[in-house]
Amino acid sequence: MYKNKTELMGFLGGDAAVHTDKNDKPFTTLRLATTKSRKNKQTGKYVERTSWHNLVVFGKLGDFAAKLKKGAHIEVEGELQYSEYKGVTTASIRVYSILKLDRAEKAAPDDDFDEVPEGEAA
Repeated sequence: MYKNKTELMGFLGGDAAVHTDKNDKPFTTLRLATTKSRKNKQTGKYVERTSWHNLVVFGKLGDFAAKLKKGAHIEVEGELQYSEYKGVTTASIRVYSILKLDRAEKAAPDDDFDEVPEGEAA
């Protein structure tokens, strides 16, 4: 039995980009940053290391992914794929699940919040 599953959680480094393959089918690409921190034994300070991941999304999920913007906090599941072009091998994640983790923006309080409508007791 074989298993090729990748789970990543991080922030998008740029807006989604939509492309078309050689069969004129659209797909979306994303760049996801994941960060890991560790404590430096000599200095006692924490050092962060950011890794960048190439994501490729097809179909209806690709339509959803196309609306994602830089800075979006997401979690993805997919499978690791390698491709070679002119002797250079690159890795990407073919995404089959996206969970948007961003919280809704807080609503600004109404300007009239402190006012009591006429005829009502305060």
